[in-house]
Amino acid sequence: MKAPKILPWIAHKTGISEELALKLWRRAAGEAEEMTGCCDSSGYYRLAVERFIDLAQAEGNCLLVRETPSVTCVFWLWRHQSRISSLHLIAAQSVAKLLQVGVSRVLRIEKQTV
Repeated sequence: MKAPKILPWIAHKTGISEELALKLWRRAAGEAEEMTGCCDSSGYYRLAVERFIDLAQAEGNCLLVRETPSVTCVFWLWRHQSRISSLHLIAAQSVAKLLQVGVSRVLRIEKQTV
């Protein structure tokens, strides 16, 4: 994904170089892709931008003004709760498919040998 056009502005506001900002953007985009599982959704982009801003603020010497900084962490966790809870279902579905494929292979082999 291309770096957002707001990257130089955030770099200037937080007091970091544009090169460091680009590195932080790539890190944030990678982390967002791992969390969302894709790299073309609006949820991915929003998460990448939020993570980039957090990383830029941690590296820089100035904080960007945010709407409600005290509840960001709680809302971030709440937003990803459904994805986290669905991972168990995805794992169970994968195990069921694997079991189904294994059983069908065993039955086909038994039918051929009989």
